[in-house]
Amino acid sequence: METKDTALDILKTAILLERKGKAFYTQAARNSESKSAKQIFETMAEEENAHIAFLTEQARNYIKSNKFVTPEVKSEDDDDKTTEILTEQIKKEINAASFEAAAISAAIDFENRAIEVYSKRAQEATDPIEKQVYQMLADWEKGHHHLLHRLNEDLKEQIWNDNNFWPF
Repeated sequence: METKDTALDILKTAILLERKGKAFYTQAARNSESKSAKQIFETMAEEENAHIAFLTEQARNYIKSNKFVTPEVKSEDDDDKTTEILTEQIKKEINAASFEAAAISAAIDFENRAIEVYSKRAQEATDPIEKQVYQMLADWEKGHHHLLHRLNEDLKEQIWNDNNFWPF
């Protein structure tokens, strides 16, 4: 089993990572001129806040009992449907060279970092519940990444089409 300090260090790193993500998404929502992009950034900030609460509870429990709490699996079907509608609106409201597009690109980097931290810890952990905790978080962040990557690719395609970059 890992030392208590190692597990707590990982939890502290994870909480800090989520706080930075929340701050980024909150600021991106404030600065967005697109209502749809603003709504997606606000949703992402809320989800980062949920991650902070989840990780904080894990840390409290770990400090108290030296154990992780088995996570409840969250269904994201409703979130996915709402996000699908918003992504189509965003593509109509913004262009690939806008603040929102730059924020989406930067957010991809945040999500990649979170996926890396959580996936690595899921692989390294010897406690099966800790593995489950970090794998769930990695999967949640992969969902964020997928959405942002798809938006980024669609915006890139849009700018190529708008500027006649196609050689054929």
